[in-house]
Amino acid sequence: MPDQIEIRGIRAMGVIGVLQEEKERAQPFEVDLVIEADLSAAGASDDLRETVHYGLATDRVVQVVSTERHELLERVAERIAAEVLAMDRVDGVEVTIRKLRPPLPHHVDYSAVRIHRRR
Repeated sequence: MPDQIEIRGIRAMGVIGVLQEEKERAQPFEVDLVIEADLSAAGASDDLRETVHYGLATDRVVQVVSTERHELLERVAERIAAEVLAMDRVDGVEVTIRKLRPPLPHHVDYSAVRIHRRR
């Protein structure tokens, strides 16, 4: 199993959805990342330059969710994966994005999409 960095519960407001009401106002989303990278150099050196910077990864997630408009969670997950994979030292990423208030006729906690992409 590759080394992993987990960032859970990144929250941002975004305009994402197919329905007209979803296109008119921001709604809450939550994203989890599992980043695959070789962490051995950082573990040996204790140097931030030898690892994946959590803050920068989080910034990229929030940027995609809060500024881009897409209809499908699948598309947003792909965009987040592309942004994280573009970072130095990232070999792979698992992205889970949750719509915390999906417009469904029944009570659900959330709807979600999970993808895994490798460089």
